[in-house]
Amino acid sequence: MTVETPPERRPITSYDQIDLSDLDFWARPMAEREHAFELLRERDAPVFFAEPAQTFVPRGPGYHAVVRHADILEISRNPAVFSSEGGGATNIVDMPAEFAEYFGSMINMDDPRHARLRRIVSRAFTPKMIQKFEDDVRTAATSIVDDLLEKGPGCDFVTEVAARLPLKIICDMMGIPEKDYTFVFDRSNVILGSTDPEYVPEADQDAILTALLTAGAELQQLVQDLAAHRAEHPTTDLTSSLVNANVDGERLTLQEFGSFFILLVVAGNETTRNAISQGLLLLTRNPGEKARWLTDIDGHAPKAVEEIVRLAAPVNYMRRKVTRDVEVNGTVYREGEKAVLYYWSANRDRAVFPDPYRFDITRDPNPHVGFGGPGPHFCLGAHLARREITLMFRELLARVPQITADRPEWLFSSFINGVKHLPCDF
Repeated sequence: MTVETPPERRPITSYDQIDLSDLDFWARPMAEREHAFELLRERDAPVFFAEPAQTFVPRGPGYHAVVRHADILEISRNPAVFSSEGGGATNIVDMPAEFAEYFGSMINMDDPRHARLRRIVSRAFTPKMIQKFEDDVRTAATSIVDDLLEKGPGCDFVTEVAARLPLKIICDMMGIPEKDYTFVFDRSNVILGSTDPEYVPEADQDAILTALLTAGAELQQLVQDLAAHRAEHPTTDLTSSLVNANVDGERLTLQEFGSFFILLVVAGNETTRNAISQGLLLLTRNPGEKARWLTDIDGHAPKAVEEIVRLAAPVNYMRRKVTRDVEVNGTVYREGEKAVLYYWSANRDRAVFPDPYRFDITRDPNPHVGFGGPGPHFCLGAHLARREITLMFRELLARVPQITADRPEWLFSSFINGVKHLPCDF
């Protein structure tokens, strides 16, 4: 007897079979999702989708799925019309008001509030400051590879290598003690993996919201306690600098500081770890490119790292809300509608990247949007992320050149293109 494939899992052959609001779409194999976004990019205009239904907020007006590189650039350059405020840039649906207490960071703000916060915190992320962290990153990468060699093959590359470096660097920058690393790691997994049953076993939406708010509150409490102590007993860490910073008479409130820490630990830890994990996958699947990188590890590193970030694109999307009617590249966006910018898709746009699915460590130019589009919300930590990825692969290629990845276990998420587990061999 022939058993039919359920309709939702039939191969996608037409754009009208695609529903980006359906979580089941994000459980499809990577090749199917890539094909689906190819079909969406071939359309004359962004496809408009209904928002996913939620129990805790009314259903919104729907969104344009912005999947082409040129459209994302144009929208990103116009934050006055395409707003990051109004319910959260990291969610398609408008999140409830209590969500902003923990996740109301500058990523969910427009100017002038966004500019004020960024002005205060950006001094810690200039190229000059990142250079000061160089020795710390190098030392941490060396220690991680030491431990990898001691453990031997068969271990989980995500937890033993890729996650450890950004987690340590960010916690050390902030002055978070080592005893709290696992606490921070686990809570950040819940925040970005709330739809994955490994991190939030309960499947209903209310349980997911509760888990998100609990994880946010716990991280905020951790860093606010530290901030209160540093206000009285400052050290050389970033917490001391930010708590006591006075830029043109402006200071961070404790709530702003807590939300910034959550943004930093989630964006800086989870996304960099996923780029490193997918970097090993790409090198394993493309041994010729790995061999090429090994001929000149430092010389090839800058372009190789950009290519890893392009194809990894750890953040699938950011959302914007339209503040007035506007036309962009022939598409009319109406006031109150939403535009969801799919960076992952734009990084595979054939109009910009010849042979876009090919991993090419010498690709040049490489105008990817793996760190977001141009404009005020370009990733504040891009310089640090590049250094961490560069130094981690320098250490791996120099000391464990034979390392390869096995079958990845992908995060079940529409927001993060993440790898949860990745066995490695060497």
